[in-house]
Amino acid sequence: MTRLSVEMLAADTVEPITSAGHGRLGIAVLAGIAVIVLLITKFKLHAFLALTIGSLALGAFAGAPLDKAIASFTTGLGSTVAGVGVLIALGAILGKMLADSGGADQVVDTILAKAGGRSMPWAMVLIASVIGLPLFFEVGVVLLIPVVLMVAKRGNYSLMRIGIPALAGLSVMHGLVPPHPGPLVAIDAVQANLGVTLALGVLVAIPTVIIAGPVFSRFAARWVDVPAPDRMIPQRASDELDRRPSFNATLATILLPVVLMLAKALVDIVVDDPESTVQRVFDVIGSPLIALLASVLLGIFTLARPAGFSRERVSGMVEKGLAPIAGILLIVGAGGGFKQTLIDSGVGQMVLDISEDWSIPALLLAWLIAVAIRLATGSATVATVSAAGLVAPLAADMSTTHAALLVLAIGAGSLFFSHVNDAGFWLVKEYFGLSVGQTVKTWSVMETIISVVAGGFVLLLSLIL
Repeated sequence: MTRLSVEMLAADTVEPITSAGHGRLGIAVLAGIAVIVLLITKFKLHAFLALTIGSLALGAFAGAPLDKAIASFTTGLGSTVAGVGVLIALGAILGKMLADSGGADQVVDTILAKAGGRSMPWAMVLIASVIGLPLFFEVGVVLLIPVVLMVAKRGNYSLMRIGIPALAGLSVMHGLVPPHPGPLVAIDAVQANLGVTLALGVLVAIPTVIIAGPVFSRFAARWVDVPAPDRMIPQRASDELDRRPSFNATLATILLPVVLMLAKALVDIVVDDPESTVQRVFDVIGSPLIALLASVLLGIFTLARPAGFSRERVSGMVEKGLAPIAGILLIVGAGGGFKQTLIDSGVGQMVLDISEDWSIPALLLAWLIAVAIRLATGSATVATVSAAGLVAPLAADMSTTHAALLVLAIGAGSLFFSHVNDAGFWLVKEYFGLSVGQTVKTWSVMETIISVVAGGFVLLLSLIL
């Protein structure tokens, strides 16, 4: 993830597939994105198909031969899936194991047992941030909603006072912190260092989640004062289990890949000698593949076995964990294909020229592009992969830290103002029993705060680091 692969080198350094000028390329980009937006929003086409068609449309509008446009798309799809596909799969397995074994419920119950009164919103944001590390956003929402609703009802709290911190924790992790699909794809596209991105992502995430979670929830609770709906309190996974994993074992399993990847980044900075045995060892154990694989294997003994799962049930659980990610993998892969079509068409160089001519800071430009695509498509992942493809050439001369900040700027922009074209908008609306207007006042505003605050901290760090 931190080195240019042979395939990416070959793909990124070939001659452009078209000789179109900046004017035509600019129109081609807008037309290609317009096709994707129209297919997703108007015709409700799956994002994978929309990105595939949009990539080919981009090549056609740019005047590229169709066979070359197809070759660019398939090359980008293959290299992206090769780079992040296994990591997404391992993350999905770990998340499924965490949910089904009752480990997630154990973390939740342990923290809630020590919290109360005014500290409850802070407890919720802590729970969501920890649980959100290995889980996809939608899975995290489904897992935490029963807890949010039960805490709000039993403690007589405002639903928004408890719910907003939980949603903020999940959303910030989803947009800024690997190994979530969006950040992973952006890291791969701009060839950023994963460990450094992870460290800076956590650094940006902490103040962001505090402001968008516990702080904003005070205002959200005043704007929308609704009770927890009884009909939406589903049964928790651990309610059917005789026993479940311990808090310490669960927490250690969740944090293991984070610790290993951060340790690798630290050793790279301190040792800085590719021939050093210590650095070579940490390059292996701190690689995302090994770190996540180690966590999954550890989870079999710290999560599945303590819950009383047989070998057959563990195998079935892994299979069920992989099934839901097919769509995510295809979207991420198609996004990589779209990115490669952009690069091979010469759009990357065009963005570089525009950045220099207009004197727009690269990080701000990346954030603005991600915001525009997010507003248009409603998908944070589509916004991330598309924006990463557009601004990838900007990272060529960047330092390791600034390349990581470029990834975070894209991630922050991809979370801006979720509205009616975002599946997450309707998920929150239905689970919390809100109207469209109430969802906008709470969820949509919270997402915007996350995007703006995180983007601001990224720009601030770029001046310091």
